[in-house]
Amino acid sequence: MNAYDDYSALIFDLDGTLLDSMPAHYQAWQQTADEYGFEVDLDWYHSRAGSPTLLTAKVLVEKLGLDVEPKTLADRKNAIFNGMADMDVMVLPAAEIARHYHGKKPMAVGTGTLTEIAEKLLRKAGLLELFDVIVGADQVDNPKPAPDTFLKCASLMGAEKARCVVFEDAVFGIEAAKAAGMDVVDVTDRQHA
Repeated sequence: MNAYDDYSALIFDLDGTLLDSMPAHYQAWQQTADEYGFEVDLDWYHSRAGSPTLLTAKVLVEKLGLDVEPKTLADRKNAIFNGMADMDVMVLPAAEIARHYHGKKPMAVGTGTLTEIAEKLLRKAGLLELFDVIVGADQVDNPKPAPDTFLKCASLMGAEKARCVVFEDAVFGIEAAKAAGMDVVDVTDRQHA
């Protein structure tokens, strides 16, 4: 478990990395889709993993020619998901790395989820106190796959970007970490091996 000792700070994605909350996000999108009269294909949804809700809403509006503002659609999905955030979500193996380094290195969560929802999920899972910084999609102008989320995490922790390692499960997040000039660990290699 000492493989990350050489890094000065650790950054974790939330959904699919620390917590198995992706099924609940999909359920919230399905409910939103039902309300607005369209369908969300599961395979397509999984291809959007790591994408902030507003960006996914923009793609849906454009792809399906929906007569709704993307922000309205995203706000509805977030409201539905927030109402579900009291449910139990499974803590994934990457959380053990965070527990190991708690108090030893600065750590952050950089997520495409809104900060308020991320904090609620982390608190419910008993993980919130492990992290020094939480950066949600609402805190940056350009969310994943842009590097802004992870760069803000490093800045708030006072860490050099080249000395940070990011733990991710999604293509958008892996691209964001690489664009930020950070090393990245694809946690799906460990969780599904």
